[in-house]
Amino acid sequence: MIITKQKSLKEIIKYLGGEERIFLVGCGECSTTCKTGGEDEVRNMKEALEREGKVVTGYSIPTAPCIAAKVKLEFAKHRKEIESSDAILVFACGLGIQSVKENTRVKKPIHVGCDTLFMGAIDSGGSFLERCSACGDCVLEFTGSICPITRCAKGLINGPCGGQNKGKCEVDKDMDCAWILIYNELKAQGRLHLLKEKHPPKDYSKSSKPRQLTL
Repeated sequence: MIITKQKSLKEIIKYLGGEERIFLVGCGECSTTCKTGGEDEVRNMKEALEREGKVVTGYSIPTAPCIAAKVKLEFAKHRKEIESSDAILVFACGLGIQSVKENTRVKKPIHVGCDTLFMGAIDSGGSFLERCSACGDCVLEFTGSICPITRCAKGLINGPCGGQNKGKCEVDKDMDCAWILIYNELKAQGRLHLLKEKHPPKDYSKSSKPRQLTL
C-alpha cells in the first residue's frame, strides 16, 4: 500500500491560483484507506473549496487510479464535468497523479492534493509502517523476513553496526535495532547460521530509475 498525507487547504488553494472550476479525483484503494482521498475526504474537500469561492464541477473516485484502464473508464463517465473544469485536483499517490495526467483525454492542468510518504503495511492497531524500499534485490530470505534495507537506519546488510544499546538504534533511541530483531527472529527459527553468510554490496542497478516490467 502507498501511504499518503493530504496537503493543507492553504497549500491547495495556492496551487489552484486563479482557476475557478475544479474537478476532483480520489482513489478507491490506498488513499481511501489512508483517509486522504476516499469518498468522505473528497466530499469534504468539495465543501471546503466551495467555501473558498471555487466551483467543483464534479468528482470521481477510480478504484485504482494508478491503473490506466480504470482511469479511462471512470473519466469517460465524467467527460462533460472534466471538460467544463479549469483544472483537475487529484487526491492519490504520485503514481495515481501521474496516471491521471497520462490517461486524461481532455488535457487540463493537474494539481496535487497529497504528499506520497512511503510504501507501507498496516498493523493491528491501524498504524502505517514502512517495511519495504522496493530495492529490487530482496534479502528477506536471509534475515527472518525483516528488511534491514528499510528498518535499519544505515541500511546495513551484513549485521549490526555495533551502535545499538539495549536493542535500540543509536540513530533513533525510540526505534528497535533491525539487526537485533533479525537475530531474535532467526534464533527462534533455529536459523542463526544465516547470519554467518556474507552478502555482497547491493546491486543498485536493480533499483535504477525509472524501472519498467512488462508481463
